[in-house]
Amino acid sequence: MSDLLASKLHRRGVLAAGLAGSAALLSPLASLRAQGTGGGSPSRQSAVIDVNRARSEPIPIAIPDLGGTAGEGERLGRQMAQVITNDLARSGLFRPLDRGAFIQPGPSSDDTPDFQNWRGTGAQALVTGRVDENGGAVRVAFRLWDVLPQEQIQGTAYTTNLANWRRIAHIMSDVVYERLLGEKGYFDTRIAYVSGTGPRDRRTKRLAVMDQDGENQRYLTDGTWLVLTPRFHPTREQIAFMSYANNRPRVYLLDLGSGRQQVLGDFEGMTFAPRFSPDGNTVIMSVARGGGSDIVTVDVASQRERRLTNSSAIDTSPCYSPDGSQVVFNSDRGGDQQLYVMDAFGGGVRRISFGNGRYATPVWSPRGDLIAFTRLNGGTFAIGVMHPDGSGERILSESFAVEGPTFAPNGRVLAFWRETPSRDSRGTGFSSRLVSIDITGFNERPVPTPTDASDPAWSPLGS
Repeated sequence: MSDLLASKLHRRGVLAAGLAGSAALLSPLASLRAQGTGGGSPSRQSAVIDVNRARSEPIPIAIPDLGGTAGEGERLGRQMAQVITNDLARSGLFRPLDRGAFIQPGPSSDDTPDFQNWRGTGAQALVTGRVDENGGAVRVAFRLWDVLPQEQIQGTAYTTNLANWRRIAHIMSDVVYERLLGEKGYFDTRIAYVSGTGPRDRRTKRLAVMDQDGENQRYLTDGTWLVLTPRFHPTREQIAFMSYANNRPRVYLLDLGSGRQQVLGDFEGMTFAPRFSPDGNTVIMSVARGGGSDIVTVDVASQRERRLTNSSAIDTSPCYSPDGSQVVFNSDRGGDQQLYVMDAFGGGVRRISFGNGRYATPVWSPRGDLIAFTRLNGGTFAIGVMHPDGSGERILSESFAVEGPTFAPNGRVLAFWRETPSRDSRGTGFSSRLVSIDITGFNERPVPTPTDASDPAWSPLGS
């Protein structure tokens, strides 16, 4: 249920939430004579530029099929090149070149490219590599070249089992992103979300998780009970979420490896809107109390509880700052739903939102420089960002209904969900889909899911 709509409707009762076997970790085997710009400084003679320039001038990059041993190695080489191409293209900061324009195939991992030929295609950067498969084990040798100064920027090899080939490709995309733009990538990540199917008035909602590009979809719950607001643990294979299991809405902790679930905290009222602390040792959430709700924390190991707010208001959707020293939340304590920041132990509450409309679902950027939010003003929903002191508010996307921003781990991209209105009482025409957008409002695009989707949560990098 929408956090914004819940606070409007709820004083009489309902408050809303303001993978067995994870992939094996990949092992870098060696650096293959890595040298070159090492990040470099922006220059017309280099593919290395900053993100601001790449938004207006996406980097032309050639990504030919990776070479490989005949059969499985060749097939994986083609598929991995396509994954890298798709990752970089979706970022909006790279312009992968049409392979039909390539004068020659990509060189093997041990060969130096013919830079004149690649420069003739318009490429400023080039990815080359080789995939060797043997008995279910995969070794990928990868190089990144700066075409104009004719330098190697990166050379690395990875090994893993065959099932993890897509993850190697995402890691390679992250390397390209970081070496050419100077910022961490976000491609080796997952997104948890709530999958919705069936008629709108009888929706089946299941927890789901997928790679950030929509691949490797997996359902974590069977749809017996309504679920909301999944949130990743910062370092472990765990998700906190709200479930209506046994018709008692509470926050649960789900272990992705074993599938085991446990209730977090022993409260009389419903609990909702969970998030982990930056160190993962604590979950902060809201607990219903009379006609309002307070913000509490639960120590994951000891289950010890601590109440941070105690007002007559609806205090909900808490989120820690990256250093764990502050918490942003939304509250109607001032008469209308607005954003507030307080110290991590509950003191020093101050309001930070002063624009037109009501504010909800705040989430702190991993960089610490921005807070994203949902705003409802005059019947129109919007996703925006502001600085932690409330200054510099910017709206990134507006629509009939958009809500629930979540940051990619590099703080560069947001995901949220967008709903379309129904055309009749049966819900005809209704949809709920995930969307991503750059924090500048650039490059808005859909995130593919097989069903309707809401409540996205971006994982940490490499989880």
